[in-house]
Amino acid sequence: MPDSPVILEVAVPSPLFRCFDYLAPATGEPRPGMRVVVPFARREVVGVVMAVRDHTEVPSSRLKQAVRLPDPAPVLDADMLALLTWAAHYYQHPLGEALATALPVLLRRPQAPPQADRRRWRLTESGRVQLPELSARAVRQRQVLEELARCPQGLPRTALTTPRAVLDALEKKGWIECYEASPEEPPGHALCGKPHPLNDAQQAAVDTLTAGSGAYHAFLLEGVTGSGKTEVYLQAIAPLLAAGRQVLVLVPEIGLTPQLVERFSERFAADIAVLHSGLNDRERLDAWRAAASGRAGIVIGTRSAVFTPLARPGLIIVDEEHDASLKQQDGFRYSARDLAVWRARQQQVPVVLGSATPSLESLHNVHAGRYRRLHLPERAGAAAAPALQVLDLRGQPMRSLLSAALVESMRRHLDAGGQVLLFLNRRGYAPVLLCHACGWIAECRRCDARMTLHRHSGELRCHHCGSQRRAETACPDCGNGDLLAVGEGTERIEAALREQFPDQPVLRIDRDTTRRKGSLESALADARSGSARILLGTQMLAKGHHFPGVTLAAILDADQGLFSADFRASERMAQLIVQVAGRAGRADRPGEVVIQTHHPEHPLLHRLVSGGYPAFAEAALREREQALLPPFASLALLRAEATRADHPRDFLHRARELAEPLCGERIQLWGPVAAPMERRAGRYRSQLMLQAERRGDLQGLLRRWIPRLEGEKAARRVRWSIDVDPMDMF
Repeated sequence: MPDSPVILEVAVPSPLFRCFDYLAPATGEPRPGMRVVVPFARREVVGVVMAVRDHTEVPSSRLKQAVRLPDPAPVLDADMLALLTWAAHYYQHPLGEALATALPVLLRRPQAPPQADRRRWRLTESGRVQLPELSARAVRQRQVLEELARCPQGLPRTALTTPRAVLDALEKKGWIECYEASPEEPPGHALCGKPHPLNDAQQAAVDTLTAGSGAYHAFLLEGVTGSGKTEVYLQAIAPLLAAGRQVLVLVPEIGLTPQLVERFSERFAADIAVLHSGLNDRERLDAWRAAASGRAGIVIGTRSAVFTPLARPGLIIVDEEHDASLKQQDGFRYSARDLAVWRARQQQVPVVLGSATPSLESLHNVHAGRYRRLHLPERAGAAAAPALQVLDLRGQPMRSLLSAALVESMRRHLDAGGQVLLFLNRRGYAPVLLCHACGWIAECRRCDARMTLHRHSGELRCHHCGSQRRAETACPDCGNGDLLAVGEGTERIEAALREQFPDQPVLRIDRDTTRRKGSLESALADARSGSARILLGTQMLAKGHHFPGVTLAAILDADQGLFSADFRASERMAQLIVQVAGRAGRADRPGEVVIQTHHPEHPLLHRLVSGGYPAFAEAALREREQALLPPFASLALLRAEATRADHPRDFLHRARELAEPLCGERIQLWGPVAAPMERRAGRYRSQLMLQAERRGDLQGLLRRWIPRLEGEKAARRVRWSIDVDPMDMF
């Protein structure tokens, strides 16, 4: 009797919610978690083996044979497969696409990936001698030499946040050298920096985290801005590294990785794997391999780093856990924060969610006993909480959002040697280009949105779809050349600041000024060093950074977030105000915060100024409970888009008809309605919201409903997606 064929159940990256059976390739020993190259839709793709069986329901005549197994061992272990399988089911996303998301780009291709890059940088004896003599103005060169001096075993390129040009200059001088490490060389995880003294609250938090090592616990580390949360992380990590365990640290923004890497490098002579979108494919693969092999003791990354394999996990940290950037907003719409908690439970390690402004979901989990709260109520060291001032703009003389009162405060702080930080969450020169004669407004040709004027480049850009064109010099409707730039963006504020303060260096940090690789790191280094006296930027400047010289922080336009149809808008605005305020007075000099608004009587501002974020959060939770909104209910959003406006509506009406018999009394359907911005990137968008008090009821409906949607004729005319626990209702 012939041997039974070996059947592989393979998850293929496709929009289909199922796996596919293949005959095993002629060579190799297949195991779950291995990559496998298979023929699929007239091409070869990389899938992942989910199971190996000796039988299949597919007729033998229809079975195709897998081409090859590229690796001798699985790239995803059983725990990671379980995490991704659960996440794909919970977020209602095709398993093959979810698995592909977890793999570096070079492992998603049929071609053989490059060999591991073992090159490392280390300090030479000449560099060690030169370090004490190096000019204080050579900030970046000194930073590299100091980092390498702390790590005698050298560091990989990804662990050095300095631009490559700086490394090349130092190598040319003979102060550092590049060498190739032996594969047998053991990783070093030594303590090289001196821990800072802790106050009582910090010490209690470290003791609690250390006592919880080796088992699952979920902690919410809630500390006011400047309370020393990072120092708590560092001292909790030290014994884990000494025991050979690994630590995964998730941050919401790429901009937060350089300073965290720098802080961790100062403290630990350990390999640090850095994973974010700013790396090229080779660098990302090398960091992923360093984590999977156990060589990297610390892994720091943005959202997708939650899927990084760890050989010996010991702790998971989610910094700025409240940030909406931790939720993927397209494709596989997962929450990295929530998956970090799931993964910690799965691997029986503690997870720490840190924030000065915790999400209402996390605070609710504390109240329900699912998380344990660790509180840091005071700023570390001698730093005091900054004084908040709400500045009423009504009737104030202003120029480019710079009120006379604010300019006077800026001069006072600058004359005293302080730095000033100004926040405006709107880049570009002006959000509107208007014809003064006929009222024509420059609008995006692909979106229901206005184009933003970027004067430096002479372009109009849509910040929603990315389209751009040369700015008109005359009105296309009436021919008039009197076109007005209306409103303020960071580029316009920068120009006004240079006029008002010609002798003070101004540094603007937003997406437009940090496009080149290494530019963000360079800008943040200038901000921290104090060489830039006035800092101006968007959210990437406000989140989590430590600028010890800043004594005045100002929110130029608080009104942007006070009025919105999104029920999360007030929470986000409160968090943003507190985060911006937290940049001021973090050292030994007192800080001041100015909030400019035309609505000083707004209840959100009153709660924040009088009771701080805890008072706001308590009131917001009561409102959410009364309205049956998250975290007291579960939501899912079915979105559809197409080039014709009627197709999304038709599909969603049919989707509602299919859902209604499955809902019962516990699930409510809202819509379908057009999205608040109906046309975006040339496509019309509509949405249908599902609301349930119990998460299990909603998941049960989605499991029965989505397979029916796949087979609908109307579904073929639209691009549709489901968003479970949506963070963005638009």
